[in-house]
Amino acid sequence: MPEHVQERKPKISASRKLMLKSLMVAKAKEELEQEILVKEEEKHRYLAERAPPLNTSGLSLGQLQDLCRELHAKIDVVDEERYDIEAKVMLNTREIKDLNIKVLDLRGKFKRPNLRRVRVSADAILRSLLGSKHKVSMDLRANLKSVKKEDTEKKRPVEDSDWRKNVEAMSGMEGRKKMFDAAKGSAQ
Repeated sequence: MPEHVQERKPKISASRKLMLKSLMVAKAKEELEQEILVKEEEKHRYLAERAPPLNTSGLSLGQLQDLCRELHAKIDVVDEERYDIEAKVMLNTREIKDLNIKVLDLRGKFKRPNLRRVRVSADAILRSLLGSKHKVSMDLRANLKSVKKEDTEKKRPVEDSDWRKNVEAMSGMEGRKKMFDAAKGSAQ
């Protein structure tokens, strides 16, 4: 294997690439115009087949009225077909929208808005809940239970004989120090 790696040169120069792009655009434009002409011809052929030109010359009044009734009946049939097709199209578009929403939900594409932190006091919350007529002042600290230190010290056992029973109480650096001091004192 050669250790020397050559730089890769583009196979097509920029001017050649630009010329090819312009040729492709011109060809696409030509094909689009041709497609529009084909559609127009197809439309004229279809209309000529479905609605031949009317020949009303030499018809009596009764024959003209019969012709009008036939044309109205055909118009009604076409309107019914158009209505059915429109209903199907609307149903399909609604279904497509629902499926697109499901796809977005599965992908998780929704951006969550940046939420701002808002500081609201208890008084403001009560005012918003109860309305502006009620002026309620609430001191949350007054409702807290007061705890005396003496009560907590009485409930705590002084010292356990076995340190394994009181591992949680001895956790932390001070508890470990007491534990090792107690172990050294009993060993000596």
